[in-house]
Amino acid sequence: MEKKNKTLVAASLLAADFSQLGKDIGRVEQAGADWLHYDVMDGTFVPNISFGKVVLDSIKGIITKPVDVHLMIDDPARYIKDFAVKGVGSVTVHHESAPDIRPALKAIRAAGCLAGVSVKPKTPVSVVEPYIDLVDMILIMTVEPGFGGQSFMTDMLDKIAAARALADSTGRNIHIEVDGGINDKTAALVKAHGADVLVSGSYLFKAKDPAAAVSLLKA
Repeated sequence: MEKKNKTLVAASLLAADFSQLGKDIGRVEQAGADWLHYDVMDGTFVPNISFGKVVLDSIKGIITKPVDVHLMIDDPARYIKDFAVKGVGSVTVHHESAPDIRPALKAIRAAGCLAGVSVKPKTPVSVVEPYIDLVDMILIMTVEPGFGGQSFMTDMLDKIAAARALADSTGRNIHIEVDGGINDKTAALVKAHGADVLVSGSYLFKAKDPAAAVSLLKA
């Protein structure tokens, strides 16, 4: 994945029609989505279960854009080898998912992927600072992780700004990704606070004109 300051749009596959997954992926890719956001949930770290490696393996042959894997699972280091694979551009793990996520971040980078760290809404961004040298992306959740279709939490805007300030303090080009309730209105808010990767699900997949929706997110 290229690391640039332009706005990137990651289409969240949780909002796709799973009976038409290949078709839906093709629609958002053709519409201009830059990444495909792939949420992995284990039913323990978050109260829901989504898809795992089997589904990822099944779509690798049809995708043309990098996959942005978000591991919402306990002890993610165990599964890095399953998800940091060809076709995957980034893998994000949660700060809260293990006592020390450094081994997971190192494994992601060793596999040639961007290493991301995410924090739940109640966790301050400052927890990332001790290992920021291993981080290529900070994912700010603007909803409680585990379910799609939630409303955007406006009180996370200051947190996005704090993440951007931390990233910029390193002198490195670190992405600030935002996930949860992103549409044409909330996109403007998060970009104004420093986000450059926008994860959007229902807004994109349910749009009558996905290309127009992507354009509005990037505008």
